[in-house]
This record gives sequence, structure tokens and C-alpha cells, in this order.
Amino acid sequence: MSEKIIAKKAAIVEELVEKFNAASSVVVADYRGLTVEEVTNLRKELREAGIEMRVIKNSYLRRAADKAGYEGLDEVFTGPTAVAFGSEDATAPARILAKFAEDHEALQIKGGMIEGKVVSLEEVNALAKLPNREGMLSMLLSVLQAPVRNFAYAVNAVADSKEDGDAA
Repeated sequence: MSEKIIAKKAAIVEELVEKFNAASSVVVADYRGLTVEEVTNLRKELREAGIEMRVIKNSYLRRAADKAGYEGLDEVFTGPTAVAFGSEDATAPARILAKFAEDHEALQIKGGMIEGKVVSLEEVNALAKLPNREGMLSMLLSVLQAPVRNFAYAVNAVADSKEDGDAA
């Protein structure tokens, strides 16, 4: 094999290593059976959420994952493989791919990596059921506000009862 080809392949692997390291989550899926239009729609939906989906040779993916320190992904790098790299919202790739897979049986999620940890299909599906970052922050804010709101109601009730007592 010529040095030029080897250098090109090494550059692809290095680019993938950077993507693995920069991603907060990576979801691996088998896209076999999807039409071109369906894949295009999926890519568009992922792109709108800031997620990059690529179809890459498994040998490149294996080398890049090993080089990035993610052991255990070799089992999911079989057959036609599409990889979604998400860097902003860790739940977004899993959530979008799982929703798309519900409507399109041909898409099969295989597994992935979340926050530097290799995860199984079951863990990806569990992550897909979580709300997005904004939803989680909203839930946290609601929980934090509850004691303050209850205290305000109690103070208001005491003030109202004092007012009623003075009027009588």
C-alpha cells in the first residue's frame, strides 16, 4: 500500500479520535433498509440539533475508538454503521435516533458512548427517555422552588388570618 493512502487513512482515524474525544455522546446504529430520503431526513433532524451523523468504515471506527481509549465498542462496529456524534446535549443523539427508530423499523440502535463511558443498547434507550437539558433544568428549578413557594403560602395564610382577626 502506498504511503499516500496510509497517510490518508491515518488522517481519517485521527479525525475520528478527535470527534470521539470532543463528543459528550456517540450513538452507533445500523441504517440498513432505510431509503435515501429517510436517511436525508434523519441527517437533517440530527443536524438541526447540532449532531453530526457519519457513515464510516468499521475498521476506521475500531482504530479510532481504541486510540481514544473506548474499549468495548468493537462489538457494535459490525455491518453497515452510522455514527451520531453529539457534543452539546448528551441525550440528544439517543433521543432523536430512538424516536426515528420507532417510526422506521429499519434503523437499529446498536450501542454507544456517553460522557466517556461505553454503554449498551439498553442504556442508550434509557437515556433516550430522559428529557433534554432544558427540560431537566426546568424540573430541577421546580423542585428547588417548591419549599420557597410553600413558605410564601404559609406566610400569606398567617397574614390573612391576622387580618381577619383584626377585622372582627
